[in-house]
Amino acid sequence: MLLHDTIAAIATPLGEGGLAVLRLSGAQALSIADQCFVPVGSSSLKPTVAPSHTIHYGRIERDGKTVDEVLVAVMRAPRTFTREDVVEITCHGGLLPAKMILDLLLENGARLAEPGEFTKRAFLNGRIDLAQAEAVADLIHARTELAMSAANEQLAGKLSQRIETLRDDLVKTLAHIEAHIDFPDEDIAPDTKEQLLNRLERAVAFMDTLLRTANEGQILRRGVRTAIIGRPNAGKSSLLNQLLGHDRAIVSAMPGTTRDTIEETANIRGLPVVFIDTAGLREAGDELEAEGIRRSRESLAKAELILHVLDGTEPLTAADEILLHEFESKKRILVRNKSDKTSRLELPEKFRAAAVDVSCATGTGLEPLKDAIKECLWSGEIKAEMLQVMINSRHQEALKRAREATLRTVDALRSGLTLELPAMDLRIAANAVGEIVGKTSTEDLLDSIFSQFCIGK
Repeated sequence: MLLHDTIAAIATPLGEGGLAVLRLSGAQALSIADQCFVPVGSSSLKPTVAPSHTIHYGRIERDGKTVDEVLVAVMRAPRTFTREDVVEITCHGGLLPAKMILDLLLENGARLAEPGEFTKRAFLNGRIDLAQAEAVADLIHARTELAMSAANEQLAGKLSQRIETLRDDLVKTLAHIEAHIDFPDEDIAPDTKEQLLNRLERAVAFMDTLLRTANEGQILRRGVRTAIIGRPNAGKSSLLNQLLGHDRAIVSAMPGTTRDTIEETANIRGLPVVFIDTAGLREAGDELEAEGIRRSRESLAKAELILHVLDGTEPLTAADEILLHEFESKKRILVRNKSDKTSRLELPEKFRAAAVDVSCATGTGLEPLKDAIKECLWSGEIKAEMLQVMINSRHQEALKRAREATLRTVDALRSGLTLELPAMDLRIAANAVGEIVGKTSTEDLLDSIFSQFCIGK
């Protein structure tokens, strides 16, 4: 990636819509836009002479012919997202107008942006740090209000501020130790050493606090894969439809209707839950059903929660008992369906506490089931301050390395080892913490993070 290039991309999803937006960023953004934009009206201006943060009406023209009527927003550096000159062109939605304008921008000297390159430039130009850059992606992909709130807190720098404080404490301690290495005749005074150890132990305690948020952060970012299993005709597809609030799966009295896994995400008490409706687990009647059952088994292996649906109008069968014991080690909720009818199902005592009665026909019991799902995934109240420091898997891995190195530093200081050893470990810890906000990062790491963004962001 070359920062001196001017990049362009369509910033809105492809497809038909009311409007589409194209973005230009770089030193030549204004002049490239000038070459194809014709202002209309006395108050509209060419981008190169327009004041910053103004919008101008006109036409995009190619060889003297109108491509589309547009609005052009002019934003001059450094008060932009990338801290470069930025032009945003709003045209009519649809594949053709946006594509033709993009082609024209590229012909006039712009380069097609790489995935996440606008956000990457914001990071490289000091507009945001790496944790905030990741929050941009989290905000785009948020599927619940809680996930969006957590992303906004991180984008506002709440996590970054805490990470910066942690890194500063480690660096200050490292500087103190290195100062004594330069003067080997002077030992660290006992009270000074105790102060350094206390600071490092507080740092470890803070890392532990952050690491405890990793599971919750993963839940909010990617959702929880929840497989719906049971015998054919127990009501699995009906339950999926009820939890989603609309008909997604085909419901039929004929066993084996579901031949493939169906995945849909629902908002359950603020948490994104990816429900997977599986084919009924039984001996397959044909090759198609056999393939559906094989895929169901694959989904079950990856599932973090299981909803085991049982037909409450029938006694427990041998097939039911096999499933009860097969998935006993997994996090699971037993769903006794058809509670609106006479119950003939008697569960063994050890499974009763995990059971919830519902009626997929009437919707009865769905709210208690949602409560049970939420409690299985996230115990206790979801508090606003918790959302400020929800770390992701990359942060988790860096903090684990930092914690281990800091603990080695504490042990070395308490054991009276030569100071070069704790200094080396403490440098490892400070660098690992710095990776979270991008203070210490490699090009490979940046490429890995920003390649997950869409083009135009």
